[in-house]
Amino acid sequence: MVVLRIRNVHKRKYALICLLIIGFIMFYRYLRVPARGRGMSRKVGLRANVSQFTLEGEPFQIIGGSIHYFRVPRAYWRDRLMKMKACGINTLTTYVPWSLHQPERGVFNFHTQLDLQAYIGLAAELGLWVILRPGPYISSELDLGGLPSWLLRDSSMRLRTTHSGFTQAVNTFFDKLIPKLVQLQFKKGGPIIAIQVENGYGSFSKDDGYMFYIKEALQSRGISELLLTSDNHNTLKSGGVDGAIRSLKLQKLNQRDIQDLNSIQPNNPTMVMDFWTGWFDMWGDLHHVLPPEDMVSTMREILKRGMSVNLYMFHGGSTFGFMSGALADPSYKALVPSYDFDAPLTEAGEYTPKYHLLRDLLSRHNRGVDLPDMPALHYREAYEPAIMYHHLSLWDALRFTEGPFKSLRPVNMESLPVNNGNGQSYGYMLYETTITSGGLLSSGDNVRDRAMVFVDRSYIGLFKRQNVELAVPDGKGRRTLSLLVENCGRVHQGRDLDKQHKGLVGDILLNNIPLRDFTIYSLDMKPSFIDSLYQAPWKTLPENPSFPGFFMGRMYAYGYPSDTFVKLPGWEKGVVFINGLNLGRYWSIGPQQALYLPGPFLNSGINQVIMFEEQEGDYKVHFEDTPDLGMAADIQ
Repeated sequence: MVVLRIRNVHKRKYALICLLIIGFIMFYRYLRVPARGRGMSRKVGLRANVSQFTLEGEPFQIIGGSIHYFRVPRAYWRDRLMKMKACGINTLTTYVPWSLHQPERGVFNFHTQLDLQAYIGLAAELGLWVILRPGPYISSELDLGGLPSWLLRDSSMRLRTTHSGFTQAVNTFFDKLIPKLVQLQFKKGGPIIAIQVENGYGSFSKDDGYMFYIKEALQSRGISELLLTSDNHNTLKSGGVDGAIRSLKLQKLNQRDIQDLNSIQPNNPTMVMDFWTGWFDMWGDLHHVLPPEDMVSTMREILKRGMSVNLYMFHGGSTFGFMSGALADPSYKALVPSYDFDAPLTEAGEYTPKYHLLRDLLSRHNRGVDLPDMPALHYREAYEPAIMYHHLSLWDALRFTEGPFKSLRPVNMESLPVNNGNGQSYGYMLYETTITSGGLLSSGDNVRDRAMVFVDRSYIGLFKRQNVELAVPDGKGRRTLSLLVENCGRVHQGRDLDKQHKGLVGDILLNNIPLRDFTIYSLDMKPSFIDSLYQAPWKTLPENPSFPGFFMGRMYAYGYPSDTFVKLPGWEKGVVFINGLNLGRYWSIGPQQALYLPGPFLNSGINQVIMFEEQEGDYKVHFEDTPDLGMAADIQ
């Protein structure tokens, strides 16, 4: 008994010693953990003092980078943010796309790919602060600047103003969005240190009361962190609002830009909210690049001056589906699906020379702070080509559309009675009417944006903005005239956002007489439509298939699927669907010649490939392990 008692006493002693050692180690680690991980008092937050920002009273230089959750497969969120952290970035910035979160009035989506709270929570877990840019207008090179197209059903709509129809819609959206963010703010223990009020309003500036309204809409719903705005140097004054810090958008640092900001906003820290690391691409143009040394030299100067900065983009990702925007000035040009942006991380998350130079710069700038190791890259695979073995003509697919609808006059896309009364947002529309003669067909400026024209389903020509007249051959009796109209993307910036209706927006004339009595089909090509095509009367691919049409094949991914790139030599223009997911448009005019296909979009084994091709197709779809963004040209 005595021996047993002594042993128990020793055990208690050893246990106590072990507990003390563990407690000391935990206390030591506690002291080394940054304040955000120790449950700091969180009373002050980010503040703008005379020359610098402070966070909880301590000097803080924002070194941010933009990665948009909606442009990166959710399975890769952690990978991309870890690569950001390993580069020396301390703050994540992201826009919030209203059009994706509220695709229809009364319908909201904050799940799976659009789980914003999970994305912000992941940033916090990895030790990143967050600057959120909730809009409601965000530009971001998205269709209509991220505004939902159903707003355009109101014929009196004035977007980005205090027009009652717009503010009511914004209030409804913010009522859903903002409560999800309140508890993620810094003073509530979350990572959000600042919120941007709208985006670049100085270049629009149609309503003096609008920015104040947006600021109040945020604050009245519980936003209490630092507010900021961002504009080009020449629109700083008209884009700001009292109570929000102004910041710059630029690609090259110019002393005049800094002077303009300081003259409007003296005794405040200077921030470049959008330091453009590259640029976006448009169909029919070249792939824009900014030399790495140019980017890094500007970044070095910004840091040397003690300014805060956000790299737009740090990682661009992809604008999947039909979400890409367009430019209207000097002429209409639609954007490609790739949002690579020539950023430090490529569209597929690969390291670039910019990344390595930036990491070296930030490592030296953050003296005494060891950067995390760079995460390993994902494997990329060149899969065997998918052989197209089935064909479905456009005309045979029409029975699976919503409709058809009868109308005396053409109806634009947004005004169609589809999607629970919200109109059609993206894709194609088919207009059919009867003609009894040939002659000159005139579109004026009423085709938005491109129309293939058919007589009795035989192709006769194309309407586009530079081509507004077309000869219709003579024929006997009543014939069907069809116009397949594509929405190539609504403009994402400029003062004409209210005028972005798509489809046929006015009369089409035959021999100066307006055509009437249309049958209209909605071809939005949503996943539900693509899924329904599996029940369609597909036929074995003939030697000379008809166009436009759908083509079906299979690709095989053995084991754990890897990233790959869809390349389409021999195909002209259309859309790629993988397992029902819309990867985006392809077009032989480039610059982009390959679509990024992330591994998480693939199944192990058989994957369904469907192509919608307008004019000319091949029997194969290729999968390669390298991107092809086209011929590059330096940004001027």
